[in-house]
Amino acid sequence: MGVKGTSIGAVFFVIASALLLLSPSPSADASPLLSACRFDQVYQLGDSISDTGNLIRESPLGAALPFARNPYGQTFSHHKATGRCSDGLLMIDYFAQALGLPLLNPIKDTKANFEHGANFAVAGATALSSAVLAHHHVTNPVTNSSLDIQLQWMKDHFHKFCHNDCERKLQNALFMVGEIGGNDYNYAFLQYLDEARDTLKILELVPLVVAKIKHAVEKVISFGARTIVVPGNFPMGCLPIYLTKFGLESEVDEFDENHCIWLLNSFATFHNDHLKKAIAELQEKYPYVTIVYGDYYAAYEQLFNLGETEGFELQKACCGVGGLYNFNETRMCGFPGVKACRDPERYVSWDGIHLTQEAYRMIVDWLQADLFWKLRCHH
Repeated sequence: MGVKGTSIGAVFFVIASALLLLSPSPSADASPLLSACRFDQVYQLGDSISDTGNLIRESPLGAALPFARNPYGQTFSHHKATGRCSDGLLMIDYFAQALGLPLLNPIKDTKANFEHGANFAVAGATALSSAVLAHHHVTNPVTNSSLDIQLQWMKDHFHKFCHNDCERKLQNALFMVGEIGGNDYNYAFLQYLDEARDTLKILELVPLVVAKIKHAVEKVISFGARTIVVPGNFPMGCLPIYLTKFGLESEVDEFDENHCIWLLNSFATFHNDHLKKAIAELQEKYPYVTIVYGDYYAAYEQLFNLGETEGFELQKACCGVGGLYNFNETRMCGFPGVKACRDPERYVSWDGIHLTQEAYRMIVDWLQADLFWKLRCHH
């Protein structure tokens, strides 16, 4: 994997816009399998995979961000972007629907109702703080609202919401700790550029990221959480941003059977394996808490199986310009003159970085069946 002729500054610009692109869209509701779990609240920590509007409210750029305007939100909100990184709904929206709960409001919407939970996720957020990343020569050009910051918001929220009775009030709440950590690696891979072959530097981040996620789980347990899902990473080597940046110069043997960059997917698997081990350790330490792994990687893989039989566009972005994967880091979705495809329901990728509403819906359909048994909702 090598990238030539791209400046670090250009990559920051790409990432600043790229890893942020947001928006919402609703097709069919997810099947209500998880309604049997009888959760009455949901709390979400994470990044752009889960952000329902925090970044556009906390960022001084706000409405100027690409995902704060059309075509983001074109499928879901009558062509009004809500800060979601998609053409429509996100996985957390479909989870809420499946649980029979209202869509989760972003915590930065001060006028919102938080009776049934709150969303603390921020697009572009990392698990590690900006200071720790900087020590490893990685810059977050998007937001400083890392996992620790989100946990502080959560603590402040519960101080008002629970009135010293969190254990009772949160006994039937579902906590989603992530997905988080993907941006730590995204920024590293896309900023190292020509050094990307040397993944040893980035591998050093994995135990730090997993330790931070593990710490976050312990924090939410201390707040009163009793049911926690900790999602892993998607197969990053399948995303158009990586296929465009690294894949165009790759040899045939650098791709897997799905034409994804196997080195990047191996890296995601490496992170996920470490995360599973941490979850097992946490479960042993806290036997009175249900802590399960959310297998986002396997859920994404099933899109390839379904996509081939149902005619999905698996790797080309719906909203973008040019190139083999319809992704150009200088003219991304949300930029002037960049249009979306007419049929996003046939695409897996929305903007080259995030997925379409339909892809998220299909992923949640798969995850529901998987989590239903892990969460022991059938008991």
